[in-house]
Amino acid sequence: MKIVFVLIYFLACFSCPAALPPTTSESSPASRTLLFVDDDPILYRSGTHRVFHPFQRHAGNPVIKGKEKPWEIALAWTSVYRNPTTGLYQLWYQAFAGDRAKDRTRRCVVCYAESTNGITFDKPNLGLFDFNGDTNNSIVLIANGGKSDRYGAAVVVDPLSIDPSRRYKMAYFDFSMDRGREVPGLCVAFSPDGIHWSKHAAAPLSRAAYGDYGEPVPFQDEPGREWAVPLSMSDALDAFYDPVRQVFAIYGKMWIDAPDGGMFWKHGIGRIESRDFVHWSSPQTMLTPADDDPPHVEFHTGPAFFYNGCYFNLLQILNRAENGGAIDIELAVSRDGLAWQRPFKKQFALPRGCAGQFDSGSIFTSATPIVLPEEIRFYYGAYSGGATGADDYSHLSGIGFATLPKDRFAGLKPVSRSDQATLPKPLENIGQITLKPIQMTPGTVLRLNADATEGTIRVELLNEHGYRLRGFSREDALPIEGNSLSHSVKWKDRSLQDLPAGRYLVRIHLNKAEAFALNLETN
Repeated sequence: MKIVFVLIYFLACFSCPAALPPTTSESSPASRTLLFVDDDPILYRSGTHRVFHPFQRHAGNPVIKGKEKPWEIALAWTSVYRNPTTGLYQLWYQAFAGDRAKDRTRRCVVCYAESTNGITFDKPNLGLFDFNGDTNNSIVLIANGGKSDRYGAAVVVDPLSIDPSRRYKMAYFDFSMDRGREVPGLCVAFSPDGIHWSKHAAAPLSRAAYGDYGEPVPFQDEPGREWAVPLSMSDALDAFYDPVRQVFAIYGKMWIDAPDGGMFWKHGIGRIESRDFVHWSSPQTMLTPADDDPPHVEFHTGPAFFYNGCYFNLLQILNRAENGGAIDIELAVSRDGLAWQRPFKKQFALPRGCAGQFDSGSIFTSATPIVLPEEIRFYYGAYSGGATGADDYSHLSGIGFATLPKDRFAGLKPVSRSDQATLPKPLENIGQITLKPIQMTPGTVLRLNADATEGTIRVELLNEHGYRLRGFSREDALPIEGNSLSHSVKWKDRSLQDLPAGRYLVRIHLNKAEAFALNLETN
């Protein structure tokens, strides 16, 4: 009977969908936004090219400074949550003290901060744990005290959790005792409020590879090499909720083998997933360095998030040959979270800061962007040394954020000149984007995120067979001018109220202008 009960519980954990956490990263049910960051929503386009837009650092960085407390020598991984009702920001961050901690469990801890605006943060004296005897701190999680340090502070907030004590979920790396032996890997903790955490008793939930650098891959029954686990996750990870698959997912460091077969050559990115944050799938390899990458390129980790129908990954590009492992940030995109594209290799989304700045060495991005009405904020921890240099106590460190105007990851704009033989005459700065068929009703409203400061944009409608519609042609369209995240799309004498429900093609005509996204609102 006991075996049957356990089996039923196990199957329930994997068959019942997890609660869907509301997220500011998604449009409302009556709203849909098509991002032009890739060609997924586009039927075809002519005379255009894609322009990438890097993030912009907040002028007041860092918003939290490192080294203000003895337990905050180096600040790295972060997670941020903004309560949609109160606007309160909750921030969790990894704080490394190294040998300055008298207790091994305090060498690398998770701290907590709050803010009403996301800029000025308060670190409350919680008194939950001491650091070298001092309980006036904001530490909310300590390590197990194993062979090496615990890493990470990946928090997912699940407001619809059936169990209120598990509303906040944290994933991190640590060393744990498993059947009398120490094993490294994934650990999780739960909290009702993001402050008081309880570690899940079973650990590790996904074993991690550790050590044996350069050694050949072990045989499955080879004794003494229990930590040399091929095709496993490692010690850096980030978690988020995948609303498409209705699972919690972790993307993180995953080692790949060297040309001679030796282990731990370079970092790739792997993924595991779970419906209950406890039972996790086997790792899948998602990304590895490509043929056209410089030899030094590898991925320290890759925080992923889902936004407006697209998965984004803030790849941490690691260069071991520079400054002990310098890290810049590259943006990767995917439409299913599994097959990833790296179209923006030539320009970092967030490069390291200049010499003398807190983020001039290594940047640790998170899977928790904050979407505001006019901008998206990307919080990150950083220090002025390389990724392996946290115990260099001379470095600068802190937490900052960078911003992007809402939905402007990349835009489409005309090429400077189209002069193909099939054109009656050359065109200067003229291009068009034809979108895939879209279901529209008389209550649909179109809004275009675009910059037409130096030119104009006109939008026309075609039926799903590609024929133009009278009254909705380019000539009938009211010109869009200026720079706005939400231009209204209108015509001279007709409106979408005049159209019967159906599938239509939207064609965007660009004249010295750039389009980033199209939003469809249904009344």
